[in-house]
Amino acid sequence: MPRSLPHRLLAEYLGSLLLAALVIGSGIAAQRLSPGDVGLQLLENAAATAVGLYALILVFSPVSGGHFNPAVSLTDAVFGGLPWRDVPAYALAQVLGCVTGAVLANVMFEAAPISISTTERATAAHAVSEIVATVGLLLVIFSLVRSGRAALAPAAVGAYIGAAYFFTSSTSFANPAITLGRVFSDTFAGIAPSSAPVYVLAQLVAVAVAVPLLRLLHPAPTAAPVTEGQVR
Repeated sequence: MPRSLPHRLLAEYLGSLLLAALVIGSGIAAQRLSPGDVGLQLLENAAATAVGLYALILVFSPVSGGHFNPAVSLTDAVFGGLPWRDVPAYALAQVLGCVTGAVLANVMFEAAPISISTTERATAAHAVSEIVATVGLLLVIFSLVRSGRAALAPAAVGAYIGAAYFFTSSTSFANPAITLGRVFSDTFAGIAPSSAPVYVLAQLVAVAVAVPLLRLLHPAPTAAPVTEGQVR
C-alpha cells in the first residue's frame, strides 16, 4: 500500500540527514585518524559512504523510494514513478535533511555546529566530473529499475558511489542536496558556497543527459527476468 506524502517526506528527511552525517562524519574521522595522508582519508571516506548508503537505501526505500537526492526524484518523476507535484516537497525534505545531517556530524565530532566550508572546488574538470558522476548514478539506478532488477539497486548504488569517489576529480557528490549540506561543514568533505552552484548546475545538466540515454537503453519497463531456479 502506498505511503502518505508526510510519511514519505519523513523518510526522505531522515535518510538525507543520515547520508550527510555519514559522508561528513566519516570525512572528519578519516582526517583525524590518518593525518597527512589524503589518499587514505579518501579511501576511508569512500568505503564508509559506500556501505552506509547501501544500508540507508535498504531502510528507507520501502517507504519513500530511498532517493535522498533531488536529481533522482526528478528523474523518477520523468519516468512516472513519482508524481510531479511531490518533487518540490521531496527536494525540500532532502535539502533540509542534508543540512541537518551536516550540523549533526559537526556536533558529533565536537566542532562548531555550523562552519561554512572554505574548500574551493569549482573548476571545469570538477563540473565535467559531476556531470559524469551524476549521469552514471542515474544510469545505475534507473537501468536496474526499468529492467526489473530494482532489488539490486541498493548494493549497486553503494558500489558505484564508492568507485566514483576515485574515478572523478570531484569525488562524486552527484546530489544537489548533499552538495548544499556539505557547505555547512568546513571539514574534509566540505565545499565552499561559491563552488556549490557549479556542482548543482552540473548535476541538473546530468539529468537532461541521463533521461534520453535511459529512454534509448530501456524504452519501456520490463518485468524481472525469470531465472532457471524460478522456472523449476
